[in-house]
Amino acid sequence: MTLSVPQEVQAIVDALDDKKAREITVLDLQDVSETLDYFIIATGDSSVQLNALEDSVREKLKGQLTLKGVEGPSARWLLVDYGYIVIHLMSQDARSFYDLEGLWADAVKLEVLPNWGVAS
Repeated sequence: MTLSVPQEVQAIVDALDDKKAREITVLDLQDVSETLDYFIIATGDSSVQLNALEDSVREKLKGQLTLKGVEGPSARWLLVDYGYIVIHLMSQDARSFYDLEGLWADAVKLEVLPNWGVAS
């Protein structure tokens, strides 16, 4: 069964891929959370890259979703809150330590590939 992916989620994956994020993971939380629909987790190699990932997402979603807030900046983890979609931009060390995929193991992991070269 193929699950459809909201265009906002696809736009986030595309924005992260544009700035060379690694290990982009989309968790569908709709069946395990009353307040969140999606977690998107991505790894960056430096605080500069984490900030670039945040900027890329904010630019891509401008006019589509309302930003609720950003927790950070941090050299290890930025949390970008769009309400029902929360994006975690993490260093490899932070991602391994906090293991969000393990904490949310009941969530469905979606395979969302970037749309290379597709204008959006």
